[in-house]
Amino acid sequence: MAGGLVGLLDDVAALAKLAAASIDDVGAAAGKASAKAAGVVVDDTAVTPSYVHGLAADRELPIIKRIAIGSLRNKLLFILPVALVLSSVAPLLVEVILMFGGTYLCYEGAHKIIHKIRGDDHDHDVPVAMVGPEAEEKTVAGAIRTDFILSAEIMVISLKEVIDEGFISRSVIMVVVALLITVVVYGVVALIVKMDDVGLSLAERDSEGSRQIGRLLVNGMPVLLKWLTIIGTAAMLWVGGHILVVGAHELGWDLPYDLVHDLEDAVHDVGGIGGVLGWLVNTAASAVVGLVWGIIAVNVVERLPIGKNEGSTVGAH
Repeated sequence: MAGGLVGLLDDVAALAKLAAASIDDVGAAAGKASAKAAGVVVDDTAVTPSYVHGLAADRELPIIKRIAIGSLRNKLLFILPVALVLSSVAPLLVEVILMFGGTYLCYEGAHKIIHKIRGDDHDHDVPVAMVGPEAEEKTVAGAIRTDFILSAEIMVISLKEVIDEGFISRSVIMVVVALLITVVVYGVVALIVKMDDVGLSLAERDSEGSRQIGRLLVNGMPVLLKWLTIIGTAAMLWVGGHILVVGAHELGWDLPYDLVHDLEDAVHDVGGIGGVLGWLVNTAASAVVGLVWGIIAVNVVERLPIGKNEGSTVGAH
């Protein structure tokens, strides 16, 4: 009897270890998949604060919470089921969809750069948050619609990284990715939008040190948003270009992939820093591909009737 109990405990311990290992594997896979979507995540983080700009301070966090819930609903109820079904019955279609998504990212990145150079990058596409429940509803609805596009990109990019996993593992990993990305993005957004309020509170204290920190936070918020926009734009071009290069290779056109990797291999043997240089070269080459393809996409869209007098739908800030 004692032997049977010991055996049972051994079995339970073995199952616990297996479960812990599985959780570690899921966590590692989710982290890797989420990292591949970094460009869209940064852009999502940079865009969202504009939706609560001008609102009363006590309404900022409740609205961000509503947008976050809407974002999670987008990912779990609409995007994820479709993506999982497609990855099971038509994985090649996921690659094609991903390349369309890559093209969209390149378009967005190039669109921002072109309009910045032209000097017409005004905030006419950013919804103006006004006072009142009706305006608040429109603000939240607009933010959730915009988030749907960004969330779709994040989920498909992440799915591509785990498409070889079993269906159950893939599903669990993608749910973790959806939760992780939503918490990170909207947690950071909440910190950003309250940054100036915290700064103002500190600036009013008697301590000189607190006042200096307060002024630093207040003055630092627009700088932070500016750099988030710049980093997000660069990351979108890099991620979009990388998606296109790898996707073309997997669909049978090897030339772009081979060129990028020839450049990477040329610096890979540099003593001590070859790995870093190789990554930088690959990243830069992917960003150049993204920029060139994005410029082409912008010019095509501007010549289409549907593109007349319309700005970018995402990330115009």
